[in-house]
Amino acid sequence: MLIAANKAVSIDYTLTNDAGEVIDSSAGGAPLVYLHGAGNIIQGLEKALEGKTTGDELNVTVEPEDAYGEYSAELVSILSRSMFEGVDELEVGMQFHASAPDGQMQIVTIRDLDGDDVTVDGNHPLAGQRLNFKVKVVDIRDASQEEVAHGHVHGEGGHHH
Repeated sequence: MLIAANKAVSIDYTLTNDAGEVIDSSAGGAPLVYLHGAGNIIQGLEKALEGKTTGDELNVTVEPEDAYGEYSAELVSILSRSMFEGVDELEVGMQFHASAPDGQMQIVTIRDLDGDDVTVDGNHPLAGQRLNFKVKVVDIRDASQEEVAHGHVHGEGGHHH
């Protein structure tokens, strides 16, 4: 069976940056299970897996535009500490949900604290980075009608309702 739209795909992977540092990996755990064609994984990796079969191993380099996008300085802003009502202690690295300029919800990360000034960054932590994947296709099956309707895989290794 080949990887194509509406297939439930299981992969083992290791993700590294250009310096060779491991960012994420399924090693020692269950494979990543996703619904192919539903945007569950980054576009560049999904494209590279299209047409592959169980047992295939590949190395994939994904440029920022096909991963988490370019880093945007426009997504960095300085807010007043008073904007974080109900949070006693702010720390660099904390994440919050916030309204994006387009009205959508986004996650922002505190990058710096300077007195009452809190610098937040709405970029994905991997924005602007080239991502290197070492991938092995572990399993491919037809997704159920319910999985296709929901846009993700259910059960073992997938989403649980």
